[in-house]
Amino acid sequence: MIVLKTPEQIERIRKSCRILVDTFRRAEELLKPGVKTSEIDAAVEEYVRSRGAVPAFKGYRGYPASVCISVDEVVLHGIPGDLVLEEGQIVTLDMGVILDGYYSDAAKTYAIGEVSEEKQRLMDAAKAALMKAIEVAREGNRIGDIAHAIQRTAEGRGFSVVRQFCGHGIGRNLHEEPEVPNFGRPHTGARLRRGMTLAIETMVNAGTPEVEIASDGWTVYTKDRRPAAHFEHTIAVTDGEADILTLGL
Repeated sequence: MIVLKTPEQIERIRKSCRILVDTFRRAEELLKPGVKTSEIDAAVEEYVRSRGAVPAFKGYRGYPASVCISVDEVVLHGIPGDLVLEEGQIVTLDMGVILDGYYSDAAKTYAIGEVSEEKQRLMDAAKAALMKAIEVAREGNRIGDIAHAIQRTAEGRGFSVVRQFCGHGIGRNLHEEPEVPNFGRPHTGARLRRGMTLAIETMVNAGTPEVEIASDGWTVYTKDRRPAAHFEHTIAVTDGEADILTLGL
């Protein structure tokens, strides 16, 4: 069931999102060569809790960390650890916050120093796909319009979209209905209504759209081990332009 949020509930989600955006700013300070991904995770958890909130991912379905850190060919759910960041890598931070029972969720891919032309184009394509999706995320359109905008934008730039994972509704739970795929046909799927809150995320691969999950049960790699990029905003559907609740990310 799709849960429509009241204006008051949307404001509660927005407050969670504000802390999340500030948490990204804190994490960005550590995105440089020589830093262990475990250091970033520790800083994220400390900052979120200092703001009176809770890291949404830690313990969720058994996930062991506060932030997913995915490097180069890792698409999603990379577990922080002893990996040391290096010049030329692209790194995705994906995290969420719970504040007073309301969730936020966002992701962004960053360049560590100078990166290859392909990696830069890949990041640009994933971000552009997200913004095109948000443009059509308005009352009266459908989920398929969002999905098609992502697919058309990414594939139009020579890349592929991940089909095994998708965006989702968000609110009192991290994952709510509806699912928001990265591919699909326009004018299909659930109709968008004012009060829907969605975590729209674009997962774009340089090569094949196929992925595989590591033996840890979490880390998702591109099957061909070429790089991937991932961007995500939490938004609220209105009768006009979508309200980007994670604005500033």
